[in-house]
Amino acid sequence: QVQLVESGGGLVQAGGSLRLSCAASGRTFASFAMGWFRQAPGKEREFVASINWNGGSTYYADSVKGRFTISRDNAKNTMYLQMSNLKPEDTAVYYCAVDLHYGGASYASPNIQDYTYWGQGTQVTVSS
Repeated sequence: QVQLVESGGGLVQAGGSLRLSCAASGRTFASFAMGWFRQAPGKEREFVASINWNGGSTYYADSVKGRFTISRDNAKNTMYLQMSNLKPEDTAVYYCAVDLHYGGASYASPNIQDYTYWGQGTQVTVSS
């Protein structure tokens, strides 16, 4: 059974840092793009960052560019999101997901509808 499990969320003060992890089990996703999304209370889920299968291409939402870094370790079947200089508006539940449409490609979609498998999410709260 395919499972994605996020971890590393928590409460942090503005300006602080957190590192999220997304561990996959049940099958390997080494050939597929993966992404991070977030959903704040009362808002729609939005794109945060995505990474192609070998980490050679990364994409970021404008709101996090320069502050967040996405990476992956295919040997560990794990993806990461290093978040720095956090702001209160980064408060949300963060989800990781796998896109099965672009196997072996240099592209990693920012579109929610392209992602097949989703984790349960991890809460990130940034206090001012």
